[in-house]
Amino acid sequence: MDISVVIPLFNEEESLPELVRWIERVMDSEKLTYEVLLIDDGSRDGSWGVIEELSEKNSRVHGLRFRRNYGKSAALNMGFRHCNGNVVITMDADLQDSPDEIPALYRMIKEERFDMVSGWKKKRHDPLSKTIPTKIFNGATRFVSGIRLHDFNCGLKAYDHKVVKSIEVYGEMHRYIPVLAKWAGFDRIGEKVVVHRERKYGTTKFGLERFFNGFLDLISISFVTRFGQKPMHLFGLLGTILFMAGFIIAAYLAYAKFFWMGYRMTERPLFYFGLLAMILGTQLFLAGFIGEMISRNAPDRNDYLVESRTKLFGKGQ
Repeated sequence: MDISVVIPLFNEEESLPELVRWIERVMDSEKLTYEVLLIDDGSRDGSWGVIEELSEKNSRVHGLRFRRNYGKSAALNMGFRHCNGNVVITMDADLQDSPDEIPALYRMIKEERFDMVSGWKKKRHDPLSKTIPTKIFNGATRFVSGIRLHDFNCGLKAYDHKVVKSIEVYGEMHRYIPVLAKWAGFDRIGEKVVVHRERKYGTTKFGLERFFNGFLDLISISFVTRFGQKPMHLFGLLGTILFMAGFIIAAYLAYAKFFWMGYRMTERPLFYFGLLAMILGTQLFLAGFIGEMISRNAPDRNDYLVESRTKLFGKGQ
């Protein structure tokens, strides 16, 4: 199968028939084999009934429904788990992403050998209350991750099949799939300018709180990608530096007390800074040690992604 189109949705009953017809038209014109996976993230309108009807009319359309709303990341992860296409396309269900972009994205994966291609909504049909925070968010993510993309949060993306089977999207990490892909070893990440269409039906499902949550997730994923399997390298280093700073302060005050006399160590504010530094240093070191023990005893600590192997690798061992 050439393409799997994974579409997470929440309360999009009006747009689904038009979107699926549009995808069918594009795929048939390009003579591509495909499947459409509609992941209903606990919709409260008639979306699931529409999905069932579409699935009955077209055997290439499949639906899955969550019992409640789990979020876009959960829906994408479920779609990735069940897709079968050589190339996986993700897009939103609100018709703001154009299916006409699919053939070009497909060719970038198959012919130009990208692991992943992210859409860039260069011209957006959004109010300033969304565009300005989006620019700040994208700039911060570029700086932290080192990935040169203009639009990390664009729902229209293309992936090689191996990528989606090698990553796990959880929480609200759908914004950072390029970071997860890079962490998994897929560093051929491209970008394509795509059309951002005005919303035709319904209203947006996201508010400003997603940007605050996004920055917190960025801190989280930055830590996990760098120190997830070696927490001692961060906490141990910081703890050692703080403890040594506190120890040097204490040694200086002790020397001053015995050789300069005339005051008590506890009368100097510096004493309390030194004591605090040693306490915090000890706590950070212990946090790193405990984290290291948990990491080393995790069942997947030695699960590494294997690209390929020779025919007889592992035989006779």
